[in-house]
Amino acid sequence: MNVSDFDYELPQELIAQTPSAQRDMSRLLVLHRQTGELEHKRFHDIIDFLKEGDCLVLNDSKVLPARIFGEKIPTGAKIEFVLLKCIEGDVWEVILRPGRKALPGAKFSFGGGKLVAEILEVVDDGNRIVKFTYDGNFYELLDEIGNMPLPPYIKERLEDGSRYQTVYARELGSAAAPTAGLHFTPELLAKIAEKKIDVVYVTLHIGLGTFRPVKVDKVEEHKMHTEFYSITDQAAQTINKAAEQGRRIICVGTTSCRTLESASDESGKITKLSGNTDIFIYPGYRFKMCKAMITNFHLPQSTLIMLVSALAGKENIMNAYGEAIKERYRFFSFGDAMFIE
Repeated sequence: MNVSDFDYELPQELIAQTPSAQRDMSRLLVLHRQTGELEHKRFHDIIDFLKEGDCLVLNDSKVLPARIFGEKIPTGAKIEFVLLKCIEGDVWEVILRPGRKALPGAKFSFGGGKLVAEILEVVDDGNRIVKFTYDGNFYELLDEIGNMPLPPYIKERLEDGSRYQTVYARELGSAAAPTAGLHFTPELLAKIAEKKIDVVYVTLHIGLGTFRPVKVDKVEEHKMHTEFYSITDQAAQTINKAAEQGRRIICVGTTSCRTLESASDESGKITKLSGNTDIFIYPGYRFKMCKAMITNFHLPQSTLIMLVSALAGKENIMNAYGEAIKERYRFFSFGDAMFIE
């Protein structure tokens, strides 16, 4: 299977640079995958496509303000860090810009000295392992001096950092938002619960690898980055019960889908679990748990467009993307949504 099979032409002006004025007023393209039929709606209309007994699974990961700007000690040379993941305690893997000369032993200061980082190791892909020293609470310091690590295709400044968080975000650890969830409001979630739909939260901390291009020609040769996920016992029980009763498991976003598919055994059951996953879902994959999905529009030739093609069929997805472009939908992280049912 060729990576180029998942390519499409997107006009630059359709890449959303800012969030919609209201979360649930973004557009919604509904794809009925059995027929290929498409419907144009607003996101708040999702309630009409959800049925009593459905199980809606959301990723409650919270984005770290992981982009920090500082200076090299003692030269004062400017540096930018993006925190990728916590290795242990105060030891993190980070991306540096510019970073070619940053070798083990080099130290950097952030927030006027409130946070100091020392490079411990250079890893294979050029990232660094660093140790931070500080007084007080590390995450409170990040809130004070950090910035949201927006995707590289977003050039505009984000005025309100909360718009790159879901309204239900609670587990700190992502370097990017689970963007399919950005469309939900507390009011919409309340209406969904009133309709006797199970709302379940799992956690998958998204790494910046989600934005990295696929660099091989053949899909099967691509190696996925790893990400940490966690499922509570209560969440597992609710999801299993819905699956046993033949009710729909609807994943909000590719991250929720990857979490459930990683945690499911061959019989389609999950247990309380946490660990790392590098699951790569592309056409030919047999889904064990996910029956429908709410998702955004994904980059050409990305692993995410391959995942939704596995669920809906590549031809359906490419037709839907063509229609979305024709109808001037907004694409990517701050863009509009699709419901694959």
